Amino acid sequence: MVPFAGYDMPVQYPAGVLKEHLHTRDAAGLFDVSHMGQVELRAASGTLEDAALALESLVPVDVLGIAEGRQRYALFTDETGGILDDLMIARLPGRFLIVVNAACKHADFAHLKAHLGDRFELTLLEDRALLALQGPRAESVLAELWGDVAAMRFMDVAEAAIHDVPCIISRSGYTGEDGFEISIPADKAEDIARRLLDHPDVLPIGLGARDSLRLEAGLCLYGNDIDTSTCPIEAALEWAIQKSRRTGGTRSGGFPGAGAILDAQTNGTAIRRVGLKPDGKAPVRGGATLYSDATGTTEIGKVTSGGFGPTVGHPVAMGYVDTPLATPGTTVFAELRGKYLPMTVAALPFITPTYKR
Repeated sequence: MVPFAGYDMPVQYPAGVLKEHLHTRDAAGLFDVSHMGQVELRAASGTLEDAALALESLVPVDVLGIAEGRQRYALFTDETGGILDDLMIARLPGRFLIVVNAACKHADFAHLKAHLGDRFELTLLEDRALLALQGPRAESVLAELWGDVAAMRFMDVAEAAIHDVPCIISRSGYTGEDGFEISIPADKAEDIARRLLDHPDVLPIGLGARDSLRLEAGLCLYGNDIDTSTCPIEAALEWAIQKSRRTGGTRSGGFPGAGAILDAQTNGTAIRRVGLKPDGKAPVRGGATLYSDATGTTEIGKVTSGGFGPTVGHPVAMGYVDTPLATPGTTVFAELRGKYLPMTVAALPFITPTYKR
């Protein structure tokens, strides 16, 4: 157990990080992610479209276009075009459910309150837990508790009763695998978790495997791979900015940092987030400096996340390099204990996601 964002969190369970990682890829893993922030947004006018347009003043995302029963990845941006946090926005009957990162949740709630609180009803749901069930057998496991789960597709969201407990279930996650995130009243979370763990296909999974799974899937960790110094375009997250919010779109701009972000989308950026495959067996961790040459003469970027990828069987990393060097197949060099280790720029993700579309 380790302290994390004000919580005690498990790094690993008795199976260990390697087995937990592989079990999630092969069967199903259960993650307790109750430290994440869950915020409910309602429109005082009763019109959810008003709330959607208000949210669009804070994110470069098409919130108005989210259909009921669907969710979308989003970013809070600041006036310089940096990223305050990344989040999920789900549309439910009469309200939005916003899930934010643990370390940012109080700042995010204050941000929402400062900009929207006089017109909309905002509630930080501190009485709800969040479980993530991930892996190729996640559907069959959850179907034993809620039979309608098979009808859901990637990024669907539904309200459901699991053993008479009212839950909100999304078909999404942070591993690259098919899976679900389940919002549960906190006083019922242990019961639901135990029911899921009673299934022979399910193991509990800690932070160690959560990190290696998301890294293989090429997914950013806020505070490591993205932060207020990062433009979404540098981070290769332009896919999260839908056509309607881009230059020339029907609702172009209007969010913090729009000028800088849309300019970067049109004209490119000096640096770019890429996948990195170290040569050999030595992992290269976040913070390592990257160079264009084996002598460490010309600095061209840094590693932001790195470790061993159990599924792919070799070390994997992500980081930022000068854009001319961002083409897959390019060789760069990471400083590792005074030596310069060659790394190959690689396409992300390192694994093929198994989302059910």
